[in-house]
Amino acid sequence: MVAQRARVSAEWLGEGVLRRSVLLPDRMPKSPDPPMTTLKILVLNGPNLNLLGTREPAVYGHATLADVEALCTAAAAERGAEVECRQSNHEGVLIDWVQAAGVQHRAGQLAGIVFNPGAYSHTSVALHDAIKGSGVPVIETHISNVHAREPFRHHSYISPAAAGIVVGFGIDGYVLAIDGLLRKARAAG
Repeated sequence: MVAQRARVSAEWLGEGVLRRSVLLPDRMPKSPDPPMTTLKILVLNGPNLNLLGTREPAVYGHATLADVEALCTAAAAERGAEVECRQSNHEGVLIDWVQAAGVQHRAGQLAGIVFNPGAYSHTSVALHDAIKGSGVPVIETHISNVHAREPFRHHSYISPAAAGIVVGFGIDGYVLAIDGLLRKARAAG
């Protein structure tokens, strides 16, 4: 398959929230046997991930958030799925998105969430509770190996609520998370 450029659009939702969408061109080659229904994945990124590419490149690399979103879109399309990417620096907004994803998951409209909660991994009981309460499968994803970093990063409140965890593979970890989430969804359904 020939890689094609993705289009990135952004929509300001107010209160410090920017929703980014990455769309592939309509001329993208179709898979030979498309699934009966397209699985949808929500990719959520938490605080400071909007700074990817400039924030501590020795730890997080030089890829930008737009690069991550394009990678996720292409990986999902290659696997017969689609993604919607969102980022917020605000815990309550992330909680609202997780809860709404639970409704979509119960309605059969969403396979689950690939979630890089950033520093909220280490502090947010509220996000843990939202994930548990929503019932949506979540793959917790971190670009760096949080267990090889400062001791305060070794504990995650998200991990016990997650269906799986991917850490330390750079932005390729998002692709691993998409693969894992799709495998779980297809096995369940």
